[in-house]
Parts: sequence; C-alpha cells; structure tokens
Amino acid sequence: MSQSSSVKLRTSELPISRLLAFAVLAGYLAWVMYPMAWLAYSSLKADEAIFLDAFALPPFGDLRFDNYVRAWDGAQFGDYFLNSVVVTVASVTLIVLLGAMTAYALSRFAHPLGPATFWLFLAGLMIPAQLSVVPLFFELRALGLLNSRLGLILVYTANGLPFAIFILAGFFRALPRSLYEAAVIDGCTEAGAFWRVLLPLARPGLVTVAIFQFIGVWKEYFFAFMFASGDGTGGARTLPLGLANLAITAQFRTDYGMLFAGLVIVTLPILAIFVALQRHLVKGVTAGAVKG
Repeated sequence: MSQSSSVKLRTSELPISRLLAFAVLAGYLAWVMYPMAWLAYSSLKADEAIFLDAFALPPFGDLRFDNYVRAWDGAQFGDYFLNSVVVTVASVTLIVLLGAMTAYALSRFAHPLGPATFWLFLAGLMIPAQLSVVPLFFELRALGLLNSRLGLILVYTANGLPFAIFILAGFFRALPRSLYEAAVIDGCTEAGAFWRVLLPLARPGLVTVAIFQFIGVWKEYFFAFMFASGDGTGGARTLPLGLANLAITAQFRTDYGMLFAGLVIVTLPILAIFVALQRHLVKGVTAGAVKG
C-alpha cells in the first residue's frame, strides 16, 4: 500500500517539476533573447522614437531601413565588413590547421622536450594582451605590416594557437592508438594517418576551436585598434573599429538608429555561425570528457 501511494505521489509531482523547469528555462530564454530583439527593432527606429519610448515597437509605417543604408555606405561598413571576413577566416583557418598539427605532434610522439614545449605554448594563455602589444608593434613596424590585413592575421593566429593546442591535444590523446596503428598497417604514411584518419575523428574539437576563435577574432578590438587604426595604408580596419567610426560619421552627434544598425550588422554573423554549428559545439564540449 505504501509503495503504490509513493508511486502515485511521484507521478503527481512529475508534471509540476516539468512545469517548473519549463518556466525557469522560458524565463532564461526571455532574459537572453529580449536584448537581442530590442536591439533589432531599435535599429529600425528614428532617434526621436527611441528617446520618446525606448522599449516601444516601431510603427509599421515608420520603419527606418535607411539606418542600415547609412551605416553600410556612410560609415563605410562595407569595407570594414570585408576586412573582418578576410582577417577572421584566414586567422581561424591558420589557428585550426597549425593548432591541430602541433597538438597531434605533442600528444602522439614521445620526446624529452615534448612536455616542456606543451607547457610553453600554454604559457601564452597567461600573458595579458597589454604586455605583448609593445614588442608586437615594433615587430610589425619593422616588417612593414602595420595597418595591413596580414599583420592582424599573424597576430590573431599567434594569440589563438595556445587555446587551440590546449583543446585539441586532449582530443588526440583520447583517440585510440589502435586507429593509428591500423592506418599504418594499411599503408598510410605518418602524414596520411593524420590527415585521413585521426584529423576527421577530431572534428568536434576542430569545430569547437573554430567557433570560439571566430567569435574572439570577429569582435576583437584592442589589437585592431593598436595595429590597424593608423592612416598609412588604412585598408585593414575591422568592424569593431567601424563601430567607433560611426560617431565620426554622425559628426560626433550620437545617431542611435545608425549605431544600433551597425551593432546588428556586427552581431548577425556571430549569431548565424553559432546557430548553424551549435550541435557540433555541444559534441565538442562533451566529447573531450569521454575517453576513447
């Protein structure tokens, strides 16, 4: 009798717990999504409408799509966007490829200096960006790479490699060595076993590193301001610098509609990449905790 009553009690409590969990998750979703929605519809409002009622939806007949036109053309967001795409794609590609090869070598081959080299790379995670900016500035100036896309790509690649090596080394260590031995027996060279067998198996880790590095490079401001904000060639300014340029374009008068439109332009690629690859990101985060 007591067992049946306990079963009934559990089944009656189950919907309540689910409702509470749903309510908490729904509240968290609203808390996260509302600022994004507010930013999106505020970018379609005039400054007067923003000041009169900042949280009201814009009237359907008074949507200011010209905010995006002025941000893209007047503030030269097209050039900034192209620079960000080139710098981000090139940097993330180099970080993933070089990080994967370095992590594979450090995790698969026994060498007396292997552990020391691995910890030397990890030391890069503990160096603040402010400490490296002065030597990097003089180095890039000596190489003629200030105010250039290539200079930013090299800086971002060097800055992102420690994180990539740290993440990918764990993935390669978790892969069974029998897979490598089977590939060698089947006739693969060392490079062939890496590119054809082990690297595809580490895809969750590669995607995880690519997503985090894409977000970090896309929104990075400090290095871009220090190394690409000069007049010189002037062709390497990225989107974060473009947002700062909006105040100059508006003649130092804050144009909130155009500013919100610029923020939406900067945010959309990050949001699209995250939504498209979130399934792989979850796999990458959880796969590292399971040994093969």
